[in-house]
Amino acid sequence: MADSLLKTANLQAWYGESHALHGIDIEVREGEVVTLLGRNGAGKTSTLRAIMGLIGRRTGSVRFEGKELINARSDIIARAGIALCPEERGIFASLDVTENLMLPPVVRPGGMSIAEIHTLFPNLKERARSPGTKLSGGEQQMLAIARILRTGARLLMLDEPTEGLAPVIVQQIGHTIREIKQRGFTVLLVEQNFRFAQTVADRHYVIDHGQVVDHLDNAEMANSAERLHQYLGV
Repeated sequence: MADSLLKTANLQAWYGESHALHGIDIEVREGEVVTLLGRNGAGKTSTLRAIMGLIGRRTGSVRFEGKELINARSDIIARAGIALCPEERGIFASLDVTENLMLPPVVRPGGMSIAEIHTLFPNLKERARSPGTKLSGGEQQMLAIARILRTGARLLMLDEPTEGLAPVIVQQIGHTIREIKQRGFTVLLVEQNFRFAQTVADRHYVIDHGQVVDHLDNAEMANSAERLHQYLGV
């Protein structure tokens, strides 16, 4: 069994006075793709933000590569090797594709080269000089993922990467996630679409009301439709 790369214990988080997370316990092992499933507002994105240190207040434990990060600033967490790809993608409209791609600093060795990125995302090579405003939703998502693959981050946290995309683009994103896993990256994925999650992930945590309410191996998904319906309303 692979070593634990990320482990949270009793992770609690607040937005001001609002208590968003009520003790999240998850583990992501090196080389895995793990999903956080749940309805809108369940606490999935808040979990990613709490791991990244981008939330008002947090307590508990966030250990990455065995190092405690609960009191670390978000820039220190990023330099430790954790990267967040937010749902809004964060593409800079005034910059072209290459400028967007080169914007984040390399935080550690092991990132993908521009040539490797262009092999994985041929569209980005073709659109290298296109401004961010001219990209389709799918191309923006590819650019957002590619940008953090360059940095050398070991854990990629992807927040709803398929949201609003056409089915053919969703398939491409799935292929990308499987490909980067083969290249040794570890992925923590927030998804509402459990059918998509089934095609890419090793394990799944179900989050509801800021707590982990279930944990399934991917092999269990096919026989857990009733449980998932209760949690996700699908």
